[in-house]
Amino acid sequence: MANQLKGHRVAILAVDGVERVELTEPKRALDAEGAQATVISSKSGEIKSWEHDHWGDQIRVDQTFDKADPAEFDALLLPGGVINADTIRMEKKAVEFVSAMARDGKPIAVICHGPWILIEAGVVRGRTMTSWPSLKTDLQNAGAKWVDQDVVTDKGLVSSRKPADLPAFSRKLIEEIGEGSHAARRAA
Repeated sequence: MANQLKGHRVAILAVDGVERVELTEPKRALDAEGAQATVISSKSGEIKSWEHDHWGDQIRVDQTFDKADPAEFDALLLPGGVINADTIRMEKKAVEFVSAMARDGKPIAVICHGPWILIEAGVVRGRTMTSWPSLKTDLQNAGAKWVDQDVVTDKGLVSSRKPADLPAFSRKLIEEIGEGSHAARRAA
């Protein structure tokens, strides 16, 4: 089903310390389906990725938070990595971007430590999610129901635990983007 996402724009929010495979593997799946995936960060140029326990490859940044408009995107991908996730949740523009995407009911996919920014944006209350196990209490304290599964979907919010879950995560991300905005589905 190549090109089933042709014409869809997906924002990928990431900063230095993003877990490389949690950005590159879903991006590769999106590209294969014809989506336009845009890496958005706090700085232009490149960001340093993380490879499990050491610095990895540089990743090209397409746009910065201060220039990115959530209205121009159909979906959002939030990769993990402890450094990335802890840093990005302190970026006001990134949190505002996430809030706008959630408010509009657009599909959001998050993996590993990525949910920290969702907590910061106040969008997990009442949602069923998964994450890296150390975020269980954080998510529960923010009002989410945490479950230990490879991939969980709750009204357009796709979540996964770790890199081993990437095949299921990417498939579900593509499916949710193909279904479109939950706000648009409610209005139909």
